Amino acid sequence: MASNTLFFLVILSFSALSTFAENEAEADPGLVMNYYKDSCPQAEDIIREQVKLLYKRHKNTAFSWLRNIFHDCFVESCDASLLLDSTRRVLSEKETDRSFGMRNFRYLEDIKEALERECPGVVSCADILVLSARDGIVSLGGPFIPLKTGRRDGRRSRAEILEQHLPDHNESLTVVLERFGSIGIIAPGFVALLGAHSVGRTHCVKLVHRLYPEVDPAFPESHVQHMLKKCPDPIPDPKAVQYVRNDRGTPMKLDNNYYRNILDNKGLMLVAHQLATDKRTKPFVKKMAKSQDYFFKEFARAITILSENNPLTGTKGEIRKQCNVANRLH
Repeated sequence: MASNTLFFLVILSFSALSTFAENEAEADPGLVMNYYKDSCPQAEDIIREQVKLLYKRHKNTAFSWLRNIFHDCFVESCDASLLLDSTRRVLSEKETDRSFGMRNFRYLEDIKEALERECPGVVSCADILVLSARDGIVSLGGPFIPLKTGRRDGRRSRAEILEQHLPDHNESLTVVLERFGSIGIIAPGFVALLGAHSVGRTHCVKLVHRLYPEVDPAFPESHVQHMLKKCPDPIPDPKAVQYVRNDRGTPMKLDNNYYRNILDNKGLMLVAHQLATDKRTKPFVKKMAKSQDYFFKEFARAITILSENNPLTGTKGEIRKQCNVANRLH
C-alpha cells in the first residue's frame, strides 16, 4: 500500500512539473518568426516603410542601423541597451569612446512613435533595432534576411562592460576571432560581417595610426595620397568631420567589393589587412571576393546569430515607452 501511494505521489509530482513547464513555455515562446502577427500585425510593415522613408531623406541612416545591431547585440544581450541615454549615475553606451561616430539614434524614435500610434506598448525597441538593421541592409542592396522577433528591452546601460565584449579593429586577429566565437560566429561569419565595411566610412581618428608618423608600407602608394589628403593631421580633431570612404568604388552599396579591396591592400583598418593575409581567414576572403552569393549567404547567417544573442524574452525586461529612457525613469 505504501509503495502504491509513493508511486502515485511521484506520478502526481511529475505531472505538476510537466504542466508548469508547459505553462512556462506558453508564457515565453522565445524568439519566433512574426511574433507580432496577432498583437500588432502591421509592425514589420511599419518598420520597413519607415526605414525606406528615412533612407530616402537621409542616406546614412542605413549605415547607422547596420552598426547599431553590431554594437547592441554583441554586448551581452540584444536588448537595445545601446539606445539608453546617460543618467546622473550611469553612462550611456552611446557616449563611450567605442561608439565614436555613431549617430541617427533620434530617427529610431520616429519609428517607435509610428508603432506606438498603431499599437501602444507592444513593439520593443530591441526588435525595432534589429528589424531596422534588416531593412537597412536591403536599402543598401544587400539580402533580405528573415529574422525572429519577440525581444524585450533591457533597463540598464552596459557601458561598464562594453570593452569586455566588443571587438576592436586594432586588436590582434586571434583576439577578435575569439570574441566572435564566444557568441557562436566562426571564421566565415566573422569575415562576412566585416564586409559591412563595404559601406560607410572610417573616421581619421581611427586611421591616423597607420599614416603617422610613417605610412604603413602595406598600403599601395596610389591609395596613400588619397588618405593623406582626407586625413592631413596626425592628431585630428575628433569633432571634425574627417573621414575616408571604406570603399571608393561602391561606397553606398553593400557588396563584395570590400574583399577585392583588402586583397589589394586597400583595407583601412588593421583587422582588414590581417583578414587578407592570415591563413585562418584568407580563404574566405578570396571566396567572397569571387562570389557575392557566398558573401550574402554567410553574411545573412552571421546577422541571424548576432540578432539572437542572449535576448530578453517572456517577462524579462520591459517594453519601453521611449527607446532612449527606461520606463522607471519615464
